[in-house]
Amino acid sequence: MTATDPKIVFIGGAGNMGAAVIGGLLAAGYPADRIVATGRDPHKLAAFARGHGVVAHNDNIAAISDADVIVLSVKPQMMRDLCMGLHPHLAGRNPLIISFAAGIPLAAYRRWLGEHLPIVRAMPNTPALVQAGATGLYAGAGVTAEHRAITEQIANAVGISLWVRDEREINQIIAVAGSAPAYFFQFMEAMIEASVASGFARPDAERLVLQTALGAAKLAMASEEDVAQLKRKVMSPGGTTECAVKRFEQGGLFQLVAEAMGDCAERAAEMDRELDR
Repeated sequence: MTATDPKIVFIGGAGNMGAAVIGGLLAAGYPADRIVATGRDPHKLAAFARGHGVVAHNDNIAAISDADVIVLSVKPQMMRDLCMGLHPHLAGRNPLIISFAAGIPLAAYRRWLGEHLPIVRAMPNTPALVQAGATGLYAGAGVTAEHRAITEQIANAVGISLWVRDEREINQIIAVAGSAPAYFFQFMEAMIEASVASGFARPDAERLVLQTALGAAKLAMASEEDVAQLKRKVMSPGGTTECAVKRFEQGGLFQLVAEAMGDCAERAAEMDRELDR
């Protein structure tokens, strides 16, 4: 790490998640000339670099030659080959490695990249694309307080972050945040379909449901009361909201959500085992 702003290289930086994080860093005032993005599509990469003012590089090896931080923002299936290609060029060096990929344990990165490197597993979610993400973080051996600080700066550029103490807890982060946007999208989808079936035009149903979801989330974040109390404040005894909430409870909503999140975490653990080779 350097005394000035660390040089951050995003491998796969022109992809959706890498681009979102770079955009968040720039919006927060991080100097563009300290950010490097690499990508496989030279035209897309060049356009991205021009639009954001960052440095573009088609060669991963050349890009990491003087990097302080290397962010791996590629698909899990591509990660092994990428890391094995970087490995010989990291000998004798100590950049911080941050991986955005799900389903790959720290042990695999150590084999692929080198046992000596400080590595952080980061699990962002797709709302990071609109600077409203939630990212789980796990630090491997050798990750210093300075490393944690720059990791948080990167993650918090697109939302909030949370460190976990046990690597297995990353799978719980996936269940409660990483995969969770899809749960809310499905609930919104169900509400939209029910509204359309009741006679609303689809654009009107979508507008009402999405605004209500946004408003509920904003209210929950702004309030000092927990969500259970906020729910009760919407309900009147014998009223319309209580009637709807009781139907959810009778249908086993809480149990169903717990089971779904358990399945999600279990599948994440399976992916750890499958990709740890």
